[in-house]
Amino acid sequence: MSEPPSAPKSGNKPRNVARAAALVSAGSLTLVMMATVVKHLGHELPALEILFFRSAIGLLFVLPLFARNPREPFRTKRPGMHLLRGAVGAVGNACFFWTITHMLLADAMALQFSRPLFMIPLAVFLLGETDGLRRTAVAAVGFAGIMLYARPFTGGFEPDAFVGALGALAGGLVVICIKRLATTEPTRVIMFYYAFWNTVFAAVPAAFLWVTPSLDQLPLLILVGFLGISGQSLITHGLTMGDATVLVPLDYSRIVYSAAIGYVLFAEVPGPWSFAGMALIVASSLYLVLTEKKRVPGPPSAS
Repeated sequence: MSEPPSAPKSGNKPRNVARAAALVSAGSLTLVMMATVVKHLGHELPALEILFFRSAIGLLFVLPLFARNPREPFRTKRPGMHLLRGAVGAVGNACFFWTITHMLLADAMALQFSRPLFMIPLAVFLLGETDGLRRTAVAAVGFAGIMLYARPFTGGFEPDAFVGALGALAGGLVVICIKRLATTEPTRVIMFYYAFWNTVFAAVPAAFLWVTPSLDQLPLLILVGFLGISGQSLITHGLTMGDATVLVPLDYSRIVYSAAIGYVLFAEVPGPWSFAGMALIVASSLYLVLTEKKRVPGPPSAS
């Protein structure tokens, strides 16, 4: 779960725009490939066990950052906040992996992108920020999109949509934790503790649900971890090289990729309710993300 970093300063050279767009697009496709492998493995392995492998392998990729100073993570000034961020992030990731394995791939991806909607009430209640009537109304439209997915008042009630919404809410809380941590902690330390606590929290339920991976599944589990860390790195690096208002919409291409791959590999065809909910969530979330970049650029996320 990653939040786009703040827009770069205007000093960036225009020649970087094409490269930045390529990196963001490649990162988006990489994360969809990860989700595709997760969905494939989810037919035989518990989602939380897959998440454990994703987190543990991600931790292995973070450790080399401390090759010169192995003790740096243990000098943190905010161990409690790191723990809180890790716990909330583990809930969000568990919800995301659950929706991948229980819903259409495109639907799970669209619900993940509803996180900016939850940032409106969270910023008001936890950070004391104020949001204008327009942004509040746009968020309300996005929440209506989630309700279209869930359809609680029809015979096609889809409770898994609320699991996806819970994951987006947890993602919003993670962003707030990052804003607090970034005031005192280096990004690499934030990354370390996030990966560490996600691994610890995923290990507990995974141990109870454990299904020993076959020799064919083990390389795929390793691939999930590799694709996850690679996709996030590509998107983060790309967004630091160009204008966020141009590049952030490219990240939403994950939904298009997911719909195409879901159709080709899993014979998934979203219904009219899904398309309606997807349209409301994407339009409102994208509006909130882009207007936020223009209002107050935030610190880069290390999730």
